Amino acid sequence: MDFTFEFGPIIILAIVVILAILIARNIKIVPQAHAFVIERLGVYHATWETGLHFKIPFIDRINKKVSLKEQVVDFPPQPVITRDNVTMQIDTVVYFEITDPKLYTYGVERPLSAIENLTATTLRNIIGDLELDSTLTSRDTINDKIRIILDEATDAWGIRVIRVELKNILPPREIQDAMEKQMKAERERRARILDAEGEKRSQILIAEGMKESAILKADAIKEQKIREAAGEAEAILSVQKANADALKMLNEAAPTDPVIALRSLEAFAKVADGRATKIIVPSDMQNMAGYVASLKALWEDNKPENNAK
Repeated sequence: MDFTFEFGPIIILAIVVILAILIARNIKIVPQAHAFVIERLGVYHATWETGLHFKIPFIDRINKKVSLKEQVVDFPPQPVITRDNVTMQIDTVVYFEITDPKLYTYGVERPLSAIENLTATTLRNIIGDLELDSTLTSRDTINDKIRIILDEATDAWGIRVIRVELKNILPPREIQDAMEKQMKAERERRARILDAEGEKRSQILIAEGMKESAILKADAIKEQKIREAAGEAEAILSVQKANADALKMLNEAAPTDPVIALRSLEAFAKVADGRATKIIVPSDMQNMAGYVASLKALWEDNKPENNAK
C-alpha cells in the first residue's frame, strides 16, 4: 500500500493553509495618526506609516505601536518651596505629541516617567526663584518657562511639548486663611471707597443742581426786569409821541375849526390821563379862541418834562 500517494495531497493542503495563515498574520494595516516601529533580527529596520504593509515572518517584528495624536498627561501634585519659604502643592498638565517614533522608542526608557520627573524638577527650580504672591499671579510666565525647558529636553526623545498648564496651586491652610482675610479686607476697603465716591458725586450733583437753579432764577428775574424796562420805555415813547401829535394838532388848530379842536382835545385827553375832559367845549365858535388858548395852557402844565419834575 502506497502511503505517500495517500498523504501527499493532505500534506500539500496543510502547507498551503499554513502559508495562508502566515501571510494573513503578517499583513499589517497601520491606521491613521499611528506609526509602527519595525525591527529586523533585533535591529531597527523601518517606521511604518499609515497604509498596508507586509512583515516577513520570524524575521521582522513590531517593536512599538506609536500614536501620533496630541496627548495629555496630568501629573500628580508636586511639593515645591517658594523663595519666601512657603511650601505648596502644584499639579501640572502637559500637552505633547510624538514627532519621531524611532527616537521615542529608543531615546529614553519610559518616556512619560521621564517627562514627569523633568517637569517636577523644572517646576521646583522656577518656583524657588519666586515669592508666594508672584507664584500666584505669574501662571502664564511659569507655564512658558516650563514648556521651553521641557521642549528642549524632550527633543532628543522625539517628543514636542506643545504647552504646559499649572492646574492647581495649593498653599498651606494657614496661608489660605490669611489670604482670605486679606482679600476680605481689600474688598471692604474698595466698598468704602466706592461709597465715598458715590456720596461725593451725589453732593456734587446736588450743588451743581442748586447752582443751575439759582442761575436760572437770576436769569428769569433779569429777563423780567429787562422786559419791564422795555415796556416802560415803550410806554414813555408812546406818551412822547402822543404828546408831540397833540401839540402839533393844537399848534395847527384854527380857532374857527371845531373838528380840529375836538381831535386835539381827544389826543390831549389821552396824554393828560383824562384831565382834558375838565375843559368844556364851547357851544359857539365865538369862544373857540379862548378854548384853544385854555387847551394850550393845559398842555403846558402837562408836558412830560413838567411831570418828570
